[in-house]
Amino acid sequence: MSSHTTPEKVTTEHVLWYIPNQIGYVRIITAALAFFVMKNHPMMFTWLYTTSCMLDALDGTMARKYNQVSSLGAVLDMVTDRSSTAGLMCFLCVQYPQWCVFFQLMLGLDITSHYMHMYASLSAGKASHKSVGEGESKLLHLYYTRRDVLFTVCFFNELFYAGLYMHIFPQYANFGKWTSLISFPGYVFKQIANVVQLKRAALILADNDAKNANEKNKTY
Repeated sequence: MSSHTTPEKVTTEHVLWYIPNQIGYVRIITAALAFFVMKNHPMMFTWLYTTSCMLDALDGTMARKYNQVSSLGAVLDMVTDRSSTAGLMCFLCVQYPQWCVFFQLMLGLDITSHYMHMYASLSAGKASHKSVGEGESKLLHLYYTRRDVLFTVCFFNELFYAGLYMHIFPQYANFGKWTSLISFPGYVFKQIANVVQLKRAALILADNDAKNANEKNKTY
């Protein structure tokens, strides 16, 4: 049996060391290292941060290939995405104090929409927060069911912030400006998707609450 094949009896240790979860750990390490060098070494930061982001496209592929899909992997993936973006945005708040409130609002929207959407999806009995029917939301259905769309939008979202980061350094200022401008449409799409999934999550949770309240009322 191949070392990558899921054993008949899966243990906690097996899940912890699933291939996609190992990739997730590497993402965390590279993102953390990127934060240590981001103030004074823009190129090193860019390579480390980009590596962490690009590995995001690999862990899901490995999970499906080796039948190693796990709740740990799904949560680890989302938490790493949110944490790495938050770290970069914290730095941008310092460097662009005039835009600090904007970054705070966008960070709040990013974290809130993803947390509520995942919680609502699991509460509704869905296997994943990415399970969105076309009838529920055409935009989210396109965003979550088309991996090429998901990757492209997330890539441009990170590229927009990375461009603002590069613009801080005089030698890369022009490159950073054009990077942010080119990626801006994808960034806007991502924020719209965040608003839509936040609304959808609120409706799912409210609907569940209404059903639970009605079930309780029947017992009286």
